Amino acid sequence: MAQYLPIVFMIVLAALFAAGSFIASGILAPKRSSPEKSAPYECGIIPSQQPPERFPVRFYLVAMIFIVFDVEVIFLYPYVVNYQALGAFGLVEMIVFSLAVVSCLVFLIAHGALDWGPLKKDDVVAQRSPSRTAANTIRRVGLEGRDPRDTHEEAA
Repeated sequence: MAQYLPIVFMIVLAALFAAGSFIASGILAPKRSSPEKSAPYECGIIPSQQPPERFPVRFYLVAMIFIVFDVEVIFLYPYVVNYQALGAFGLVEMIVFSLAVVSCLVFLIAHGALDWGPLKKDDVVAQRSPSRTAANTIRRVGLEGRDPRDTHEEAA
């Protein structure tokens, strides 16, 4: 048991450090909030409006594909190095593992992880609704502080 004492000591020390850091930041942190401090920071530029759209989930799905196949390659190395000693059992285990990875890939493809191009005609028609018009879907850029009579839509 004495051989584990340094490990237990390090775990306790790490837990005390984490708890102490949270307590110290709660006590010592300044409590003065202002609109400038609450505003989002974008490379020193003060944003004048909300971003036009949310970040697409497809990027995360592609990252999941990369991680899944990265893990598969890592687990294939021990099998390739020692495939003769593992025999039929190792082959069956690799087939089961590969099927699990391929099922992840099929899931991601089914959820549109690799659909990067423009929407198909059927999808565009399905997404239209009568409440969507050019006035409420097209974002006008650079119109702050300008006379609305100067726009092309008003002139036409």
